[in-house]
Amino acid sequence: MNIAVVGTGYVGLVTGTCLAETGNHVICVDINKEKVQKMQDGIIPIFEPHLDLLFERNIKQGRLKFTTNLAEAIENAKVIFLALPTPPGEDGSADLSYILGVANDLGKILKEYKVIVDKSTVPVGTAEKVRTAVAKNTTIDFDIVSNPEFLREGFAVDDFMKPDRVVIGTQSERAKKVMDELYKPFVRQGNPVIYMDERSAELTKYAANSFLATKITFMNEIANLCEKLGADVDAVRIGIGSDDRIGKRFLFSGIGYGGSCFPKDVQALVKSAAEVNYEFKILESVMSVNEKQKTIIVPKMKEYFKGNLKGKRIALWGLAFKPDTDDIREAPSLYIINELLEQGATVVAYDPEAMSNIKNLIGNKIEYATDEYEALKDADALLIATEWSLFRTPDFDKVSSLLKNKVIFDGRNLYGIDQMKELGYYYSSIGREIVR
Repeated sequence: MNIAVVGTGYVGLVTGTCLAETGNHVICVDINKEKVQKMQDGIIPIFEPHLDLLFERNIKQGRLKFTTNLAEAIENAKVIFLALPTPPGEDGSADLSYILGVANDLGKILKEYKVIVDKSTVPVGTAEKVRTAVAKNTTIDFDIVSNPEFLREGFAVDDFMKPDRVVIGTQSERAKKVMDELYKPFVRQGNPVIYMDERSAELTKYAANSFLATKITFMNEIANLCEKLGADVDAVRIGIGSDDRIGKRFLFSGIGYGGSCFPKDVQALVKSAAEVNYEFKILESVMSVNEKQKTIIVPKMKEYFKGNLKGKRIALWGLAFKPDTDDIREAPSLYIINELLEQGATVVAYDPEAMSNIKNLIGNKIEYATDEYEALKDADALLIATEWSLFRTPDFDKVSSLLKNKVIFDGRNLYGIDQMKELGYYYSSIGREIVR
């Protein structure tokens, strides 16, 4: 099948590359000429495990191409995916200007029936707005489909190639047949393709991410309570996670959620609810708690240093909002860095993938190490903000020799309490006893 993907951000590039991997011919469109040229030259613009292999293979075999010309991309396409940004506005609502702008352009250049698919995360009612924007400039028949993505950064290729479900919002039998054909290779093991109306599909994505954000936030609240009551959040997590009604995933406490999806989607759902005069109290609380959780480790550090962080050198392990990505959007590390700098501390950071993105954002406000151990040299304490695998089993003898003091503040609970006691560290984590 010939497919066009409009937008080559995280969702668009993963979607286009994975669709090409199953034999489709995909043309990806982007207005950034420099970015398109680099992709045409085989340079992938994002970090996502295993995506580079598929990207290179499908370019080489001629199934994946890139252009800045929308008309060229859609000319022979049976399906057009819209994978465009929907950033939050000042009031928290999703900005649909990119999507509606392209929809307006599509109406002017359609020459035959197409299935136009909203792949971006969009508010309820967007499919109708896109339909109106396209229709005002054409009399050609077309269908609008809502097909939200459920890609986890760090696992996006597996999530697309082996989805646990595919949600498709359409009431058109013609569009349904096209989408069935497109997704058949991805659900051969029997995982469901779930059809529903467009509005329900749009809400499904927001509901899923908001529920997961709520689950994370609930455990962070439990962790904070554990510290007050002398309980251990890891024990509580195991105790409740063994209940299959609750499940084991998304129960790890820490310094809050970040990234491109959860913060934006929770905020957008609250705004959508407000527009129909519904107060979404749970999600309003989720946002409030998560905002505080991002910097909850800083008061712990101030307490250890007797209320004064001025002049302290802090080694920071991890900058990305989660491991296996270079994404720093709404990363807790950004909020922690800002707090530490305001308190007069010096920060020297290391992250396997995200340092260039941080440097592009904040420049030389902090120092950047070439590896995790260089960051520790002469530091007064180590602070862990991202649970990268290489941080899980460090050489603690080397860590001890490089730090001024054996002090670790762990925002991701990577190490065992008993282990830290044996090694003689001052160790402060989330929802567990402080090892002194």
